[in-house]
Amino acid sequence: MKQPYLKGRGAQINPPNRFHNLVYDEGTQHLLAEDSSQVPTKYIEVYPKTIINKVESPDLPFNYSMNPYQGCEHGCVYCYARNTHQFWGYSAGLEFEQTILYKKNAPQLLEKKLKSPRWKAEPIMLSGNTDCYQPAENKLQITRALLKVLLKYRHPVGIITKNSLILRDLDILQELNKYDLVKTVITVTTLDDKLRQFLEPRASSMASRFKTIQALSNADIPVTAMISPMIPGLNEHELIPLAKKVSTVGADNIFYSLVRLNGEIGRIFEDWLSKNYPDRKDKVLSKIRSCHSGELGDSRFGKRMSGEGNIAQIIKDQYKLAKKIYFKDAISRPYNLELHEQFKTGQLKLF
Repeated sequence: MKQPYLKGRGAQINPPNRFHNLVYDEGTQHLLAEDSSQVPTKYIEVYPKTIINKVESPDLPFNYSMNPYQGCEHGCVYCYARNTHQFWGYSAGLEFEQTILYKKNAPQLLEKKLKSPRWKAEPIMLSGNTDCYQPAENKLQITRALLKVLLKYRHPVGIITKNSLILRDLDILQELNKYDLVKTVITVTTLDDKLRQFLEPRASSMASRFKTIQALSNADIPVTAMISPMIPGLNEHELIPLAKKVSTVGADNIFYSLVRLNGEIGRIFEDWLSKNYPDRKDKVLSKIRSCHSGELGDSRFGKRMSGEGNIAQIIKDQYKLAKKIYFKDAISRPYNLELHEQFKTGQLKLF
């Protein structure tokens, strides 16, 4: 029996978790309510002992990240964070977007860290793994609470998201910006919202993201557009048009990355292509492999995010051209790293 397509979800299967012997039911019929095609989302509170993560990758422009949520209801089918859900005992597939773990004690953990005499101010990225403004944040407001702590201790923060919910916190962002303590990044993927609906089913629409960039820019908050991921055969031809669009709505700069499908993500993406773009499946997969030495995934530092080979080079050349045309005068304001130390020292003198 052919399984029904799960509307509003990216992954349509639950591959086995590689860390244990449990085999997940890859079918989806058992997940469906009798009168609904939607799969309900479960929210589970977890109790971490730390909230700030050290980032070891030389490919990323930050050394620390903070993730108030594990799993992400946006359901981006290509998401590299899917594999991390296996460390929590879940599948990288449908369960990644269906079972959301939240860290309600994150603000208290952050405050404890920022008060420590041993902590030296350095930008922390919200989020380095899953989106800190995913739908759960609308109710739980953990990200907002984290921003309040960062403002209280005058500490620098970066934010990357594809959800317009960030504008809810414009009041705090503006306060942080007064002290040069915040930078934002909005991910844009395509101008084709039909593609977005299947590729990133519960993320904000592209029109909403463009409005978000404009609103942040109008508030003089630094905002970069991350054109990502570029997927050969699906959206790589949109890099220059996307760069043009975000430049018109006020983005300060752009960056890009090439799709990479490590671990179980390759299997999930192949299944997704079979169900949404069967006529393009072989071509898309072949092009992705040509960028990563014949593999769908790539873990090589310096190569994994930009790829290699003719197609990867064409995409890189388009990016360079887009930068030259639309962002040749792009500058980046430095973070204020001194204010936190001054603020912390002043506080300690009170005791």
